[in-house]
Amino acid sequence: MAASQVVLITGASSGLGRACAEHLAGLGHRVFGTSRRVSARGDAPSRGAAGDVAAPPLRMLPMDVRDDGSVQGAVGRILAEEGRIDVVVNNAGVGLAGSIEDTTPDEARELFETNFFGVHRVCRAVLPSLRRQGSGLIVNVSSLAGLVSVPFQGFYSASKFAVEALTEALRMELRPFGIRVAMLEPGDFRIGFTASRRFAAAFGEESPYAERGRRAVAVMEHDEQTGADARELARLLARLMERRSPRLRYPCGMLSQRLLVGTRRLLPASALQRGISAYYKL
Repeated sequence: MAASQVVLITGASSGLGRACAEHLAGLGHRVFGTSRRVSARGDAPSRGAAGDVAAPPLRMLPMDVRDDGSVQGAVGRILAEEGRIDVVVNNAGVGLAGSIEDTTPDEARELFETNFFGVHRVCRAVLPSLRRQGSGLIVNVSSLAGLVSVPFQGFYSASKFAVEALTEALRMELRPFGIRVAMLEPGDFRIGFTASRRFAAAFGEESPYAERGRRAVAVMEHDEQTGADARELARLLARLMERRSPRLRYPCGMLSQRLLVGTRRLLPASALQRGISAYYKL
């Protein structure tokens, strides 16, 4: 295993972020997870899935990736305690279901504040330190939906497409500074995402999209509840951290979803869209 590293993981109170944070802490890395739901003093050392105290401790710090001051404060606290940050995992994200027509600009902007601008804020906060070190790894958590858009998740998909574009540019810009950049592109995992999904206010029974939208969301919920184990992604992240020259993209999750997305370069666009529509019972 590689030497212990200082790791920052946003959105680590649950789901993929929590699984990654606990796994890396269990491997001996010094992990700082962040969440909006953490008190200002931070959390005590967390316990892993088996009930054992992570060693070294997983520290939870308050951070709202939508707020510049909150991001700068959390990053500054880690640097004050550790003197460096080696790995940054931009995982914080939210979901929003609804048709494009039913989604208001304000609802879309709120989504982008977390999923896209949150990534940008964290990168801006950590990059001065990483450049001074001449080393570091930034892992942005995108999605398979950042490669192939999902119906009735159009703005979520758009935010992840934007993360893909930002990460491609970031990787080229940071290469001369010795900073590695990669993306994890998860499909559906069993992480309770169904319960936390937001819906556009107008995406209800009165919407002209209601019936088709319900069918599509039902498929999403089934995949989320029967998807891959989050520990698979955590192990992938650990392996990625040990690579001197990681790839740009690491798709992960259910084989059926990865295969569907993998056909995007082989099929005409019309055929691919028919396949996606059929998958979501449209």
